[in-house]
Amino acid sequence: MSLSISPSGQSITSAIDDSDRNTAHQLLSLSNISYHIGQQRLLSHIDIDIAVNETVSLIGPNGAGKSTLVKLILGLIAPTQGSLTAHQPLQLGYVPQRFTIPPILPLRVCDLLAQADKKRLTHVQRQFIFDNLSLTHLLSRQMLHLSGGETQRVLLARALLSKPNLLILDEPMQGLDPDTELWLYQFIDELPDFLRCAMLVVSHDLHWVMKGSRRVICLNKHICCEGQPSELAISTEFQKLFGHHYEQPYVHQPHACEHHAPSEL
Repeated sequence: MSLSISPSGQSITSAIDDSDRNTAHQLLSLSNISYHIGQQRLLSHIDIDIAVNETVSLIGPNGAGKSTLVKLILGLIAPTQGSLTAHQPLQLGYVPQRFTIPPILPLRVCDLLAQADKKRLTHVQRQFIFDNLSLTHLLSRQMLHLSGGETQRVLLARALLSKPNLLILDEPMQGLDPDTELWLYQFIDELPDFLRCAMLVVSHDLHWVMKGSRRVICLNKHICCEGQPSELAISTEFQKLFGHHYEQPYVHQPHACEHHAPSEL
């Protein structure tokens, strides 16, 4: 057993054991997590495993506890019950839902990006991020004067420059125009090998989540349902929460006489 430290200084149990085949490819496990303030229970009995390089989409109605769950993973708050176990040392990256700067603070793009550890990536790799997120011409600009899309690109770059093995994106496309959303989603989906990492994407964009995700967790203070989008969309819990917002996709049901090739491993 070893110990890793979260950004807030809170300790997270780290279990690194190559002989344990069940956790060999796991990055982070949340076990029986609950969180409450006084008598108000915000999360109850949350069990989540996130594998190395896995992308997980987290959805849920307003007040479902999504932001609370993100704060728990970031180590900003401690669970009332349960444990978070890192199966290898965590390097967290985070793109917040909102980023506000006091008008009096003179913060340039280059100042914010300079906070990342320059030893994590090579110069060529850092330049790849600048070029592909179109940041070079923004480096001398004040953060306060950036558009919403420019701000999100800078925040994503700041997170990636630290070469995280878990990247948390909290409503990263909120307030962006459709073209910018599509461009950023494509960039995230096509990260090169040197930036590959596990991702937890919190999103209200049901159509993107159900189209572009392989694993979706539906949260409503507890885990209502989880799985692949095609499975989730026909579940009773999903329909109760989102049926009036989301058009159920067609799911092919094979006849008994149909033959299928074996699944590729």
